[in-house]
Amino acid sequence: MEHAIVHKAGFIFLIPLFPLIGAAINGILGYWIFKKYGEKGIHTIAVTAVVLSFLVTFYGYLKLLALPPESRKLIDPLYTWLAAGPFKAQMAFWFDQLSAVMALTVTFVGSLIHIYSIGYMHKDKSYWRYFAYLNLFMFSMLTLVLANNAILMFVGWEGVGLCSYLLIGFWFTDREKAVAGMKAFITNRVGDFAFIAGLAILFWSMTGNWVPGDGLKSISQAFGTLNFAKLAEHVAILKTRHLWGLDIPTLVGILFFIGATGKSAQIPLYVWLPDAMAGPTPVSALIHAATMVTAGVYMIARLNFLYALAPIALTIVSGIGALTALFAATIAITQFDIKKVLAYSTISQLGYMFIGVGVGAFHAGIFHLVTHAFFKALLFLGAGSIIHAMSGEQDMRKMGGLKDKMPYTYWTFLIATLAISGIPPFSGFFSKDEILYKAFTHENPVIRSWPVIVWAIGAFTAFLTAFYMFRLFYYTFSGENRAPEEIKHHIHESPKVMTIPLMVLAFFAAVIGFVGMPESWGVPNFFERFLEPVFAHSWQILHFKEYGVGVELLMMAISIVLALSGWGLAYAFYKDLRSEYPKLIAQKFKAIYTLLYNKYYVDEIYQLLIIDNVVRLSKLIYLFDKYVIDGIVNLVAWLTKFAAFLTGLFDFHIIDGIVNGVAHLMGWIGKQVQKIQTGKIEQYIYGILTGIFVLFVIKLLI
Repeated sequence: MEHAIVHKAGFIFLIPLFPLIGAAINGILGYWIFKKYGEKGIHTIAVTAVVLSFLVTFYGYLKLLALPPESRKLIDPLYTWLAAGPFKAQMAFWFDQLSAVMALTVTFVGSLIHIYSIGYMHKDKSYWRYFAYLNLFMFSMLTLVLANNAILMFVGWEGVGLCSYLLIGFWFTDREKAVAGMKAFITNRVGDFAFIAGLAILFWSMTGNWVPGDGLKSISQAFGTLNFAKLAEHVAILKTRHLWGLDIPTLVGILFFIGATGKSAQIPLYVWLPDAMAGPTPVSALIHAATMVTAGVYMIARLNFLYALAPIALTIVSGIGALTALFAATIAITQFDIKKVLAYSTISQLGYMFIGVGVGAFHAGIFHLVTHAFFKALLFLGAGSIIHAMSGEQDMRKMGGLKDKMPYTYWTFLIATLAISGIPPFSGFFSKDEILYKAFTHENPVIRSWPVIVWAIGAFTAFLTAFYMFRLFYYTFSGENRAPEEIKHHIHESPKVMTIPLMVLAFFAAVIGFVGMPESWGVPNFFERFLEPVFAHSWQILHFKEYGVGVELLMMAISIVLALSGWGLAYAFYKDLRSEYPKLIAQKFKAIYTLLYNKYYVDEIYQLLIIDNVVRLSKLIYLFDKYVIDGIVNLVAWLTKFAAFLTGLFDFHIIDGIVNGVAHLMGWIGKQVQKIQTGKIEQYIYGILTGIFVLFVIKLLI
């Protein structure tokens, strides 16, 4: 891989620094600021921090555009963070096309969520703590996406895990919410263990005196490196090393993906995300839209050069992504909690992103990540507006008729629903269609029929997505309001501080897809071309079948028909909620409906097979510690005390007398022995003979 020109920026470090400063001020001084200046003092600091971060990011993006495409790389090397022999890891922030897209999305959507939170969290007694955590979350995510090496990325990776725990369990006095925070934290630790193992193996694989061939440079130049640029340069050498029967790219790729299933809520570690709804709704928007859950997708895209050499790992990524997308969508069609439907929707859409990166269309996965950030943030904030108006009610069966009472929320929510359903020309159509087409055309060397299988699952999931999203929409806004009378009187549109972010997000949810229009439409795909230098090396290895424009347009038409079919079925079933078909179908297929409604009993299975057994093991360890380990410790302590007691029975003078007496006795014996040592040989001979005679007599007698 050729060296690319890297430009020192001198300002990239400010992007994560501003939110960190905001978190520190509100975290340390927030209580006193809140008492003296009220809510305005707190949110002014927090919102200013993320807006400044966005402005610096946008400035960096403009700086990139001014450079030639192959040289769009900026770096801020602050200092050497870790050094051990030849190994060095810098505290350095990297800004290329991929990190620019991620940072722009995180800071822009994050800024809108911060502004929305001003209205949503109004009058909360822990207002200052909330905004401190929110700023810290932004710092962690920006550290993750701007890190120039895997160790610094892991710092951000762990940071978002910690912040999710703090924010999901923000109202920790409620046991259910506290448990949800702990569930998220512990589940992510399982994935993080695999991530750490992958880091360790990757580090080990980049050490040693290996002599590469085919013109590759000596591995000693990148001894143990975890720097992304150097890893990309030397990645080919990893194919020559094996562990546990797998080449290193495959093994490390699988371990990293296990870590991603935790952060990005994929099977089997997705179970924390539906419970994450326990946190404030803006937190759900931040976690589910632009930050934590996208970390795994970004990580695979950043390590595209590694995954390009690991077709087995990529097949696992796309397979788990497709299965998760379908699995979560089938659950979403039966749920009634508005935030739970959106939570399973997030899990499903993340599955789409993993299909994209798993088939090697890294740009398509990132494109859907961007469009999803806008329409999913809009959906969650819209749901927050609805819940705010409904006095905290989240059950869709107790909603309805909100169209006229909440017009801004209604129209913005409709745009988000059209976008996620893949209805053209809204953003989700472009990104989802790109993923499905790339899934259909990619060449898989592991399973020949894999492209068709993945495409079919993704296409059917698109139908389910449109169905369950319009089901949610009609339950919420159509018909008559089904809330109790005391709630009906309080239903009103949210304040401007909440509706303005909704309108801004709605605009981008409608138009952001046009940056990635397919080239079959006769226009350049700006998004793909912008990211091409980041993935160019991988695309030389990965291959996609070349079909004519007609095939691509046909696939697009199938996608549109499926989305419209899902919308039409939801309209027939749930418009005005007068149709009896949903009840009849649920009764006829009661077993299947019950299975889906209870989310395949996955939580119960985990409880029975894993959690209960871990608790039993913990109890056994406790008993072993109490009665065996503590028993041994107590016995040793008792013996020590007994020895001290025995020692205390004797006066030290007596002990000294005994010691001196023994010494005098041995001295007297020595003097007596000296008397028989005369030095005369004949006396020694007589003594020897006498000894022999005595031994002979004793032998005869015995």
